[in-house]
Amino acid sequence: MGRRFRLALIGAGMFGGDVHLRTYADLVRCGIAPYLGRIAMDDFARRFADVEFELVAVGTRTEASARRAVERFASWTGRSPRPFFGEAPWTDILETFPDLDLLAVATPDPLHTPPMRAALARGVHVIVEKPMTLRLAEADEVLELARQNGCVLGLDMHKRYDPDHLKVFRELLPELGKPLYARAVLEEPLEVSTKTFKWVTESDPFSYVGVHWTDLFVHYLNVKPVSLFAVGQKEKLLREYGIDAYDAVQVSVLFDNGMHVQFNNHWITPPDFEGPVNQECELVATRGKVESDSQYRGLRFVIEGKGSRTANTHFTRQVRRLDGSEATVGYGKDSLIACVLAALRRSLDGEELEALANSYPNGEEGRISVAILEAAAHVRDRNAHYLAAGKGAPVTAAFTSGGILLYDPIGGNEKLYGRAL
Repeated sequence: MGRRFRLALIGAGMFGGDVHLRTYADLVRCGIAPYLGRIAMDDFARRFADVEFELVAVGTRTEASARRAVERFASWTGRSPRPFFGEAPWTDILETFPDLDLLAVATPDPLHTPPMRAALARGVHVIVEKPMTLRLAEADEVLELARQNGCVLGLDMHKRYDPDHLKVFRELLPELGKPLYARAVLEEPLEVSTKTFKWVTESDPFSYVGVHWTDLFVHYLNVKPVSLFAVGQKEKLLREYGIDAYDAVQVSVLFDNGMHVQFNNHWITPPDFEGPVNQECELVATRGKVESDSQYRGLRFVIEGKGSRTANTHFTRQVRRLDGSEATVGYGKDSLIACVLAALRRSLDGEELEALANSYPNGEEGRISVAILEAAAHVRDRNAHYLAAGKGAPVTAAFTSGGILLYDPIGGNEKLYGRAL
């Protein structure tokens, strides 16, 4: 009998109930070895081929959603994790399974910290959906817990593994010269902000999906922010749906390599749009430029009564096995596999956290994106207030050795956070 690795999942919504759940179903059925080649970690395939995975629990807010996730998982694997539900299902899961190896957190954005805190305090590894947290103080808290208890804290930053982005950042950029500026766009459908998520008033489209782009630049270019400007608009969601949330947010960041990036995000794309999301990036450097249309991958089709549509088959796709069941393949899964592998290397082989750092999307890198998100939220809100009063948008933020400073020539300057990046 092989070694065992026990997982639990908190949250079974859009990502938890699909990408996470399907990924762990494949691990339970086949182990991790078949999926390591996609992330160039196949050297570890034989080392961990004997590991048997078990999803022991799924925790959600309601009993119906927990049982629905368990039934889906059982239909794929023939195994049924225990359902847990309530306001803090992770508490009961951690008590019931003291030998749990990893907790995957796919709760709404504002609710990532409590389950992470509880798991890491018990020495349980964590994978968390992006963004890690919305506040830098919370990020530092969970990072310290992870360090104290020797835990892997991995993030689902799946755009790092998009084959187009790998081409751009690993192959093309070294030939393009010094990066000068970039424009990164990710726009979500209206359904996300009006129906799918009930917590949009506690977040914004930049925090929700713009973090993918901040992570790409931070990770691949090894940069940190120096200065930031942000504005946002509240129109459609507030006036037509009574939801006091931002329709769109635009954030400008100057990084310490001199590169300026404009991040444009919204979650009000009409349902008539041909793709599930609109996403693209332009990067200009001293020796050329590169454009990446991540929404339109070349597959376009039209069906009578349904209009024209495009599909991104790179993210995840279901591939039919000989027995009729389906395996999940795509970069949407690759990030989770990388995090699980890091936890395996730490738990079963005792590798040091420092040795693992470059092998998976880790919390230390995620901290920089959290700093950008938090600063942007403060700058955005103050500028919105001054714009409404006819005073322009004069507020910016600076990332210094003394922490994050808010420069406000009208209301006064403020230190947002006292620790440097």
